[in-house]
Amino acid sequence: MSPRSLRERIPSQLKAVVGHSSRTFGRLTASSRMLPGLLICGGQRCGTTSLYRALAQHPAIMKPVFHKGVHYFDTGYDKGMAWYRGHFPTQAASRRIADHTGLAPVAFESSPYYLYHPLAAERFARDLPGVKVIVLVRDPVERAWSHHAHEVARGFEPIADFEEAVAAEAGRLEGKEAALRADPSLYDFDHQHHAYTARGQYTDFLEPLANQVGRDRVLVLDSGEFFSRPEDAFERVLRFLGLPWLGEFSFARHNARGRPSPMSAALREQLTEHYGPYDERLADWLGGVPSWRR
Repeated sequence: MSPRSLRERIPSQLKAVVGHSSRTFGRLTASSRMLPGLLICGGQRCGTTSLYRALAQHPAIMKPVFHKGVHYFDTGYDKGMAWYRGHFPTQAASRRIADHTGLAPVAFESSPYYLYHPLAAERFARDLPGVKVIVLVRDPVERAWSHHAHEVARGFEPIADFEEAVAAEAGRLEGKEAALRADPSLYDFDHQHHAYTARGQYTDFLEPLANQVGRDRVLVLDSGEFFSRPEDAFERVLRFLGLPWLGEFSFARHNARGRPSPMSAALREQLTEHYGPYDERLADWLGGVPSWRR
């Protein structure tokens, strides 16, 4: 190995060791840690990172210790609740914040695959009774296109052409949801990463989610409105959580990505028509017509 390669490898190895040690410590101290009262569950490529960073600025909202998405209720459920709880701040830290603000702090995390994994909602409804859930939605055509670009950039998608990936989707996903339901220990890469069209059928996922946690505990935000009028959207979030506007907040768009593969006008028209019935049903969740249909 060259000296340069060695220099590049050491920091990543060190980070892995530190991360593993921190999570081990978190697991050992799990009984003294919080559990989240809020989950940002998706949708993927709909602005969840931007909302996460805005929420993390509130003095009474406590983010995970290690990274924004824990992915316990979808791909890590076999690791156990002590492992999950180890990712969150301590109850002592919560008490200090309560003493300082006069508010009951809320811990949260953001794992967008929670919305789509067929077992996730029933898991967190059972393990986190009373948990509140936020889902962001955006133009499903743009979401699918962005999702594909994201997976290509990460090296998770060998089909670089968006139209070809959409055409391959049905074959890739056939039988996968049923298999995941039948075997809770199963993981499926295609189901997590290659469901471009399916992920934008938002009400297919919102309705089962509400059946598990209660519709009054689900807030659906239109990402178009969140980015165009962030203060208004964030005020809705705080009301949903029962928290006041406390402090100054900056709102920025994160994880925006270019489109290396074009979308033909014919495919855009096809997808727009496909999503029509879903978008009509979504209006009931948003309290009005989605921004991309106005």
